[in-house]
This record gives sequence, C-alpha cells and structure tokens, in this order.
Amino acid sequence: MEIAYQMIEVGAEIHRVEDSVTRICHAYGVKRTDVYATTSNIIVSVEDTDGSVLTQTRKIKHIGTDIERLDRLNDLVRGITRDAPEVSVIHERLEQIDKTKSYPLWITIPIHAMIAGAFCMFFGGRRAGEILAAVLIGLFVGFLAKTVETLKINKLLSRFLCSLLACLSAYLCLKLGFIHTVSNVIIGNIMLLIPGVGLTNALRDLFAGDIITGILRFIEALLLALMVAMGYVLAAFMLGGAL
Repeated sequence: MEIAYQMIEVGAEIHRVEDSVTRICHAYGVKRTDVYATTSNIIVSVEDTDGSVLTQTRKIKHIGTDIERLDRLNDLVRGITRDAPEVSVIHERLEQIDKTKSYPLWITIPIHAMIAGAFCMFFGGRRAGEILAAVLIGLFVGFLAKTVETLKINKLLSRFLCSLLACLSAYLCLKLGFIHTVSNVIIGNIMLLIPGVGLTNALRDLFAGDIITGILRFIEALLLALMVAMGYVLAAFMLGGAL
C-alpha cells in the first residue's frame, strides 16, 4: 500500500500501480489480489492461502510529478518480485527513496526562467527586451510556484495565482515601456503552467482501460487550463489589455 501510494503521488499511471501491487502480492504467495486505484484512493483486498481475506484503503492527498522517484519505486518493485526480500529490507529501501533530495531552488528556478525565455523566442519574441522580460518574470513565477507548492495550496488556486501574476507582470512591463508587446512574454510563461503531463497521463489511462481515472485526470487538466486562462483574462481587465 505504501509503495502504491507513493507511486500515485509521484505521477504513475494507474495500470502500473495496480500491476505492481498484484505482482508484489504474488511474489509472497498471496492466493488472490484485487486492486482498485484512482487518483484519490487505493483499495487492496488480498486472500491468503488459508482463505483469510484482508482489505486496506488509503486516501491520496497530493499528486505531483517526480520521474526520478518513480523510477526508484519501479526498481524496488522489480527487486521485490524477483527476490521477495524481508519486509525490513523493503522498509529500508522506502526510507532511502523518501530521503531522495529534489533539485534545489537555485537550479530549478533559473531553469524555469530559461525555459520561459526560450518559449518567448520560439513563439516569435526576437527583441532583447521581450526575452529579458520573459526570463525575469519566469524567475518570479518559478519562485512563486515553488512557494505555493511548499504551502500545499489548492492546485487550481495556485495555478490561477501564477497565471495572474505572470500576466500582470507582463502588462506592467508594457505600461512602463520596457516592452512593446506582451503576447510573446505572456505565452512564454504560460506554457510552463499548461498541464501537459496531466493531459498525457489522462490519455494514457484511457488507452489502458482505466476509464474513471482517465476521465478524472482529463477533467483536472481542463480545470487547470481554465484557471490559467482566467488568470490572463483578469490581468487583461485589470491593466486594460486587449482580450
């Protein structure tokens, strides 16, 4: 359950989670395993060789994307199904995975800014002022995104705030005369807020036959995209930008 919980938490597709739980139980001689998982909860029911049935439920509170941690969890599952180690060994490995450090802010925030500038150039921003504005706003939005992530604010609200402040900053640069157009600057930063990974996972779950989870993830991706759009619309109204 802990492995399944962590896999969903870092962005694994539901088919992978259910298959991993089934394989782990099979490695330890469980007679029958029934797994039902969504992005909000996991239910596992196992029948032992003596006929006793155990059921456990776990609620998922937060979902993100951490490919490195997911790779380590996948490697742990493969080791369990191959060697069936003692439970203490599994707990030790899980503790090591929990202690895996993410990239520090002094790396992630500048990369966030560089990507914003690159998208600005990709969508037609050629003037140095536009690229510089996109990079500086990217620094600000990257720091804001990490801050709200640490505070565990509602994902929809955090995406709306990031979009609103990014667009307000771009319009402010326009009002002050630093740039001549906001479209490329805004799109350079908004591209980082688009839920591309969520939409990809939704389609992947749908194709794998997990209809309910696929629909839930698809609706979540649409709502996140709507929050990004609402942030832009509100910023345009507040500072007199064209819709």
